[in-house]
Amino acid sequence: MTSTAEADLIIVGAGTCGLMAAIFAARRSNRLCLIEASAELGGSLLVGHGQISAAGTRLQAQRGITDTPQLHYEDVMRISKGTIDAELAHLAIFNAAATFDWIEACGYELRPESPSLGAVHEPYRVPRYYTGKEWGKSLAKVLVKSVREQIDRGRIDLRLTTKVVSLLQDARGAVEGVETEDAAGQRRQIRGRSVLLASGGYAANPALFAELNGVPLYARAAYTFNQGKGLELGIAAGGYVRGRENYLCNFGSILEDDRFPSPILARANTYPDSRPPWEIYGNSKGQRFVREDEPSVDVREHALLRQADLRFWIIFDQSIFERAPPIVYDWSREALQQAFNSRAMFRKAPTLAALASAIGLPPAALLRTVDEYNAGRLCGHDALGRRHLPASIDTGPFYAIRLQGSSVTSTVGLSVDAQLRVIRRDGTPIPNLYAAGEILGSGQLQGDAFVGGMMAMPALVFGRLLGESMIAL
Repeated sequence: MTSTAEADLIIVGAGTCGLMAAIFAARRSNRLCLIEASAELGGSLLVGHGQISAAGTRLQAQRGITDTPQLHYEDVMRISKGTIDAELAHLAIFNAAATFDWIEACGYELRPESPSLGAVHEPYRVPRYYTGKEWGKSLAKVLVKSVREQIDRGRIDLRLTTKVVSLLQDARGAVEGVETEDAAGQRRQIRGRSVLLASGGYAANPALFAELNGVPLYARAAYTFNQGKGLELGIAAGGYVRGRENYLCNFGSILEDDRFPSPILARANTYPDSRPPWEIYGNSKGQRFVREDEPSVDVREHALLRQADLRFWIIFDQSIFERAPPIVYDWSREALQQAFNSRAMFRKAPTLAALASAIGLPPAALLRTVDEYNAGRLCGHDALGRRHLPASIDTGPFYAIRLQGSSVTSTVGLSVDAQLRVIRRDGTPIPNLYAAGEILGSGQLQGDAFVGGMMAMPALVFGRLLGESMIAL
């Protein structure tokens, strides 16, 4: 094992937060070490949507949008129902505009609809949601370019395909550096005055995902290197994790098969504002569990969270198949027809009873559910309060598409204080150790809701703050 010269700052992870921290810290020191397990820079931005939110930006002002961080904060508290970590939310939101303005000035290319209220998650009350022209890759381009400039100036020592296997600590627990292992298996110790854990979450690690969240990792959609090593390092150093009670799944995707984690094959349009529903949604008991035209994304997601195995079936008949707009995004009616009984999540049968048996639902319960729905439609009083009632389900053959709730973010995260220092259970900080980005977990950064932009934006903001002023280099 060999040792290298000391660094002022060691950053573990070259994703959203790590890159931002490196950019701003490099302006103050030329003794930075940036360590990344993969062979490229960018982290989750390379595969994710990377939406961000910020209030009081130059772009909003240019477009005549009046907004403030206080309004943003109040909106976030509303959407999360007060379950978000208030200190972290305040820190991120009240520093977001300056961070966004810097990114935009560096060439961040946005989709023309930005800023928007957001539609995938519970919407904001003011347009402050920004999406890159190439999704997360648009952000990655800006950050990677800026980091490369600092590397060329000799200010950042970049170590790709290198894993941090342990943190170095003195007798009182203060972090003094890291031990790494490169692709060739060679181990080195790097001494540092401060260490920032920005290595992402654990949503690509099935065992750790199940252990921390209490549900299986159903979908394979997260960044491959989100293995949770940073959490292990923080815990081993004396830290602890929190946020499990806020686990939430999305409202479902169509998976390739039952070999979990499975690739996502397609997505169904379950957004009633863009496609009012013709079908009904049935759970494993053959019962409806949510009003299909429920306007709140959050209500629909929490309804699915209470269902067995986080799954449900979209059920309809031949008449609906022929008359309704295709429910699967970017699939024609012909492509949809070919999927039934040839794809694992698509089933078709001549009768409702046969369909129920084919998808593992109790036939009598499904028949009763459909009869009740049809009766409610005829009298105009749906049992769940549904308002869009275009057609009965009574003409064979009958169809079912299975949707699986899942999450691509990590709910549980390291506990930190208002200065982003990793803390012990007694609240005391572990000297010289910081954490930011997805390693903090969506349970703290979003609460028990999916709050638009409140994963990537805090990562950017916290990286900037740590690199700029919160670490005493």
